[in-house]
Amino acid sequence: MTHAHLKQDILAAILTAMTVALSILVVIPVPATNGFVTLCEVGIYTSAILFGPKVGAIVGGGSGFLIDIITGYPVWCLFSLVIHGTQGFTVGYLTSQQQPRLKTYLVPLLIGSAIMVAGYFFATALLFGWPAGLASVFGNCLQVAFGMAVTTAMVGSLRKLVPHSI
Repeated sequence: MTHAHLKQDILAAILTAMTVALSILVVIPVPATNGFVTLCEVGIYTSAILFGPKVGAIVGGGSGFLIDIITGYPVWCLFSLVIHGTQGFTVGYLTSQQQPRLKTYLVPLLIGSAIMVAGYFFATALLFGWPAGLASVFGNCLQVAFGMAVTTAMVGSLRKLVPHSI
């Protein structure tokens, strides 16, 4: 493993821990789906935009998995690993292909959000039936909308602080 890869992996671990902590601070249970709403998108989207698809995937999958285990929802942990990992990778990949401007983040964030909402719709439908899957859509749309808003408000300033060598 090269020094650059090690630095990137350490950064991903730190950002995963920060995303888990941020998400556990605010957990809103959703009884209809036996799930919950958190602030994890802020950590996932910010990490993906600032550090690319690999870090986005690690932070997304790792934080989603750990949040479910720590908050007592282990039935979701494998779904979260895949859904949030794919979400983080996709946002990181799509934003790394563009000039770093606020308006260029919108489409990647919408695609990442669609991955999350659709992923949890199908996971919820598999576990609890189609009505529960449909019930999950509104809360997940609120979660990703809030995550997109906070991320876009922060990422411009944070981008100036990121060293280009990571």
